[in-house]
Amino acid sequence: MEDINKIFGEIDYHLMNDSKPSEYLNTLLKENKLNKYPFNMLGDLEKVEQEPKHHPEGNVWKHTMLVVDNAAQSKDKSSDKRAFMWGALLHDIGKAKATKVRKGRITAYDHDKMGEELAEEFFKCFNEPQDFVNKVVKLVRWHMQTFFIAKNMSFAEPEKMKSETSTSEIALLSLCDRLGRKPISKEREKEERESINTFLRKMKKI
Repeated sequence: MEDINKIFGEIDYHLMNDSKPSEYLNTLLKENKLNKYPFNMLGDLEKVEQEPKHHPEGNVWKHTMLVVDNAAQSKDKSSDKRAFMWGALLHDIGKAKATKVRKGRITAYDHDKMGEELAEEFFKCFNEPQDFVNKVVKLVRWHMQTFFIAKNMSFAEPEKMKSETSTSEIALLSLCDRLGRKPISKEREKEERESINTFLRKMKKI
């Protein structure tokens, strides 16, 4: 088994340089290089199914790959490209722990909160600056807030989110996340973009 630091460095390189990092990441998965801790936190996402109504693309791994590729096309808009790309890769890491079938539906309640803890644990295996780690972890923690805030849901915590991360970075990551479904209609894409704009308008008032 390859050294985990070598794999981490290769993932980092492809996240930062590839137009479609999913191609390399899928190779790692097929070669069973995501079986060893802490990369199994990512590899295990292939086994986690999602509600077809919201995620027609299939399991969490497939969704994550779509999001990472979207992020690669959007990273030039980010104020910290590296943290942004790692946030995209790890954004749903909590779903392996959170996903359950409730009343015949697949749910992943609190996967953002669980993901924050798991992302922190993931980075403890590597010698990365704490500032970088904090940025990634908080992107994971708050990536669902665009939806909660735009819809005035009880899970919305705009003040706390704003104190811990960048509103614009969350909006950018969340758009990549929301469009990381396949297939997605033009109408649905328009709705998702409008929802992000609603979130940004509301956050300007806070």
